[in-house]
Order: sequence, then C-alpha cells, then structure tokens
Amino acid sequence: MSRFAATPFVRAKLRQEATAGAVALGMLIFILLPLFAIVGDLLWQAAPSLNWQFLISAPTHGMREGGIWPAFIGTLYLVSLSLAVAAPIGVLAAVYLTEYARDNWFNHAMNFAVLNLAGVPSIVHALFGLGAFVYGARLGYSVLSASLTLAIMTLPVIIASTRQALLTVPQSFREACWNLGASRWQTIRTIVLPNAFSGILTGIILQVSRAAGETAPIMFTGAVFYKTIQPGTLLPYALDEQCMALSMHLYTLSTQTPGVAASIPNATAVLLIALVFLVNAAAIGLRATLRARSK
Repeated sequence: MSRFAATPFVRAKLRQEATAGAVALGMLIFILLPLFAIVGDLLWQAAPSLNWQFLISAPTHGMREGGIWPAFIGTLYLVSLSLAVAAPIGVLAAVYLTEYARDNWFNHAMNFAVLNLAGVPSIVHALFGLGAFVYGARLGYSVLSASLTLAIMTLPVIIASTRQALLTVPQSFREACWNLGASRWQTIRTIVLPNAFSGILTGIILQVSRAAGETAPIMFTGAVFYKTIQPGTLLPYALDEQCMALSMHLYTLSTQTPGVAASIPNATAVLLIALVFLVNAAAIGLRATLRARSK
C-alpha cells in the first residue's frame, strides 16, 4: 500500500464533498429549468409579433394591434429618472450611516427603519406616492410623480446594499489613509468608495429590475392606459405628463383588452425581460471593467 494513499477518513470526506457538489448542482438545475421553460414558452408564443416594427410602432385598433414604442420609452423614462434620484441619495445616506454616524440608539433605529422599509409592499409605496407627490406636492399624475414614487420604493434597498458594500472594505484601509494625514472625506472618496463600488453597483442593478417591472406604484401616480405619440419619437413625454409603461401595458393587454392576439402580450413580456437583461448586462460589464482596473 502506498504511503500517500488516501485513508478511509479522507475518502469519506471526499465522498461527502462530491455528494454536496452533486446536490448543489441538482438544486441549480432545479431552479434554472423552470426559468428556461417559462422564457422558452414566452418566446414561442411571442414569435409571430416579435419584429422591429413591433418595437418602434404605437398601439392601434384599440391596442389590439401595433407595437409598444410609447410603453417602451415610458419605461426608460421612469427607470432612468427614479435611479437618478434614488442612487445618489441612497449612496450618500449609506455613507453617512456607515462612516459618519455615531454608534448609538438613533443610528440603530435608522438602520432598523431602512431594513423594514425595504420589505414594504409596493402597493403601500403607491399609496404614499399618491398622497405625497400627486396630491401633497401637487405634481399631479405625471412622469415625475411616478419616478419619485419608484425612487422612494428603491431607496431602502440601495441604502442597505451600499452599507453592506462599505462594511466589506477593511478598516485597516481607512486607518492607513488617516495615518498619512487624509481627512475622513478624502479617505471615503479615494479609498472606501472605489473598493466598494462593485457592491454598490450590484444593489443598483437589482433595483433596475424592480423599478422596470412594478405596476402598482406607477398605476396610482403616473401611468396611463393609452397615450398617442409619433412612432419612433425619442422624447415624447414631458415631466408633467402621464406616460405609458411596459408593465402597465402588459397588465392592460392581459386583463382589459378583449380580442387581442395572444402573441402581443407575450411579445411585450419578452421585450420587458430583454430590457431588464440588457440594462443589467451593461451594468455588470461596467462593474467588471471597474473591478479589473482597481486590481
């Protein structure tokens, strides 16, 4: 027998490791198979309507024909404006709570409130947006009201994910910078934020998907059943106007529009998924590039 042969104990550990790996692989397949089945079924049923004209044309004949251009552009408006508001506020709030706030009951209460707000149902945010922005701030039913409501909804998750990313930066990095005479803000700006940026971007990426797919907040504050715009127009909406959105449009086609071809709502769902995928892919690519540069 070889001196370096595996002992029964080592062989047992290797079998346990192989079993654990097989179970994990099985769980991954168990999760991915339904996903591929759903997406595949959507693509199959959407195939008759999936073409370039469907994307750049407006709905016609009572929304039973035509395309989704007004809803597509409206979704870009809402997601872009909501992230433009929520991302900087969320990151700066997380920086304060992590780097500046004292370790006392008030800071603990703020962190607890942020975590609880992250789990509030979207319909509650919709009612808050209706009261605060549509009626309270007198913004009316508009793109701005809907975007601000989505920003309020996504803000707690951005704060929580940013805090976790900041906490992963070793304290020794900060202490080394302070020993060189840097101020607290210089340390945060040049050391902490660059090292935590990939984690911060991950939290923002997750909120893109949520903002694009929510229906209740925009239904109560700014989304409209139908709005006429010129096909292919890139800037069709003003901030004080209502807009169409893909999630609202999909809900309308599925529940409120009789006689619509089955391929149209399925094609709308496919393009909504594609939009989220492309935005996430772009953000992931940016994160990978910045992480490679930092290394």
